[in-house]
Amino acid sequence: MINVKDTLVYKGLYYLKTETVGFLETLGNIGYDFARVLFYILRLRINFKAVIEQSSRFAVDSLPITLTIVGMTSIIISMQISPELAKQGAENYIGMLSALVMIRELAAIMSGFAIISMIGSSFASELASMSVSEQMSAMKVLRVNPVEYLVVPRFLSGVIMMPLVFIVSSFVGLLCAGYVAKWTADLSLLNYVDSIWRGLYVRDIMIALLKSAFFGGTIALISCSSGYNTKGGAKEVGEATTRAVVWSFLAIAVWDYIFAAMFYL
Repeated sequence: MINVKDTLVYKGLYYLKTETVGFLETLGNIGYDFARVLFYILRLRINFKAVIEQSSRFAVDSLPITLTIVGMTSIIISMQISPELAKQGAENYIGMLSALVMIRELAAIMSGFAIISMIGSSFASELASMSVSEQMSAMKVLRVNPVEYLVVPRFLSGVIMMPLVFIVSSFVGLLCAGYVAKWTADLSLLNYVDSIWRGLYVRDIMIALLKSAFFGGTIALISCSSGYNTKGGAKEVGEATTRAVVWSFLAIAVWDYIFAAMFYL
């Protein structure tokens, strides 16, 4: 007699059910934690010293790897587009195209990915370790709200510092692309900068800054929520960190699509 639980159909349905329940639980936890964070922010229950500490960590500590990723990506893209545009006699459009790619997409996306990998995973693992070691419970006993004390400063640091990271990474990316264009397309830096200003609009910059703020807040919120709601032991800490990174990548892609559909369609 065949045991139903041993069939592939049952295992597939059970896996689908487990993943669906996990997805809905994670989504619910993120929404609930965001509501609580918003509640404390609107009531100005903010630890500004903690916000400054987390802001330094969010931006300064992650800046080297962020600039490296953005700079190398811009160099690779410029190495491919600059010679092709020069062949077509369109070298004066290299700066314009580089600015559009960098400001609209590349700088914000690559910076977000770098911060997810370094800072987001760190947020998740720290809060998950505190949760499984009962430090969260100890804080509640001492009448200290963990969300107010731990999550709110990290969320605000993401919202505030991500646009600044975007500005610095955009400048470095355009600078790297310009030097590559100078050697691969024989384009002077003066013509490159002039081309940038002819193709760069204040509207694009403002949209990119707003998008970066959403990216930073989302990364911090998802990472902190994944860690805060962790139960179990060391295995669950690793799972929470992985979940935070995966969900943050997915959220960044969704936000990017929403902004593109809202402002550029």
